[in-house]
Amino acid sequence: MDKVIIKLDEGTMPVHTEDGKIILIDQRKLPEAIEYFDATDIDQMCFAISDMVVRGAPSIGVAAALSMASHLQKLAQSQTSALSVSILDQVKDKLDATRPTAVNLKWATGVVHNFASVLLKENLSNKEFADKVFHFAESMLLDHLNRNKKLSEFGRSIVPHSARIITHCNAGSLAACGWGTALGVIRSAHMNGLKPQVFVDETRPRNQGSKLTMWELTQDGIPATLICDNMSGYLMSKGEVDMVITGADRIAANGDAANKIGTYSLAVLAHHHKIPFYIAAPLSTVDASIECGEQIPIEFRHKDEVRKIEGRPVTVKGAEALNPAFDVTPNQLIRGIITEEGILMPPFKQSIKNALKRNSSESR
Repeated sequence: MDKVIIKLDEGTMPVHTEDGKIILIDQRKLPEAIEYFDATDIDQMCFAISDMVVRGAPSIGVAAALSMASHLQKLAQSQTSALSVSILDQVKDKLDATRPTAVNLKWATGVVHNFASVLLKENLSNKEFADKVFHFAESMLLDHLNRNKKLSEFGRSIVPHSARIITHCNAGSLAACGWGTALGVIRSAHMNGLKPQVFVDETRPRNQGSKLTMWELTQDGIPATLICDNMSGYLMSKGEVDMVITGADRIAANGDAANKIGTYSLAVLAHHHKIPFYIAAPLSTVDASIECGEQIPIEFRHKDEVRKIEGRPVTVKGAEALNPAFDVTPNQLIRGIITEEGILMPPFKQSIKNALKRNSSESR
């Protein structure tokens, strides 16, 4: 697909709609090439989410919401009878099954499901129903963008001048709907003259740090240094790190946070060296239905992601391998959670509850 990359302010849009189509930046191809993936068909979207064409909890959520709305449009055009809640359930379940850990996915499809369920009670034609649902899903993209910008402004207030920051995986524009969470905080700090410097974990086995975070920081002109995942302790021991900021894929009611595998190790090292460790995530990442991190489902991906790099073997033939995609950082290791409702501090169970209540009131 011959296109120019979609930019919005300082961020890159990972998903957008065009003439009724859902177009994704193919994140598998970066940084070598900028290519686009047509995920209008729901099966293509399910593949795109599973294979990480689109990734990052907020971006996955919005992409799935658009896919659900688009598929309902398709169904509405192909049948004369009214759509039903059971059909909504089937479409939602299909998308939710693609990746189990990132709660933004189920949250976003749930929001669309709730909106569509209410519309079904109105006397609308199939076309009117489908168009309203699709426009609603499109509005979620801008809403996420605004929420991530807001949390980034809160976050920059705690970034010291010339701070040396470690981040893990990718929590920038590509992962979070055009602005970013952890990288959004760093971007806002940079744009306000705070001159942050970033150490970027490569983030094995998919290398989202070396491929995506380094690309985004380079695009923004933010000083960035790539490091292997096992170098963080060395840098901390030398006094070279001022803070750690990562994103999250699911946050339990008590503040335990699941993020890309390796985040827990980073948090333990930061705690040992008395370096503040922060999570940056919109409140859609909070799963208030689970009490603690032990209840967060962890996705296990194909073993070849560990046994190979770029399709080439890096170990002996037939090697056994383990590939959990996420780990959970207990709340005791987290200094604060940066959200669009402010920076939540311990005790997290109460501060999260209060933030969700404020956010719910503002959304009405």
